[in-house]
Amino acid sequence: MRKKETQISTIIGMGAQSNGDFTAEGAVRIDGTINGDVTVTEMVIVGASGCINGSINTRKVVVGGEVYGNLNVPEKVELTSTARVIGDITTGGLVIDEKAVFQGRCDMNQDAAKKPKLNNKAVKAMKKSAKSAIVEALKEVEDSSEESTSGENNEQTESAD
Repeated sequence: MRKKETQISTIIGMGAQSNGDFTAEGAVRIDGTINGDVTVTEMVIVGASGCINGSINTRKVVVGGEVYGNLNVPEKVELTSTARVIGDITTGGLVIDEKAVFQGRCDMNQDAAKKPKLNNKAVKAMKKSAKSAIVEALKEVEDSSEESTSGENNEQTESAD
């Protein structure tokens, strides 16, 4: 089954510059510069020559250029090898190619309902097994220190004779 190809509805060409927030429907490719926040309904593609000085709010984003701002992308963020992102990323999925630059914080918070919950019996059993492991380790340490002490005493006794 082939992936559905994204139909780009808007292109900001190389050399173009937009000052102010940018909003669009569908998918957008940016090869120029935008000085402001970018809000797009489907997908943003920042080409290798593209630069955004502001936050990006969209469902999916592929960054090949520069972004100086936060990325709020619920589905997927992809940083190609030419990408430079200075800002925080909040997303459901993240792909970072080798040599990409990312400086910031990443929050990939998953739905808490999907995380397995431990019941009280399981927690008590884990605490009990951890406690017994500590007791056993302490006993081994005591035994080894007693052996080394008794070995020293035997050597001292032999040298006294």
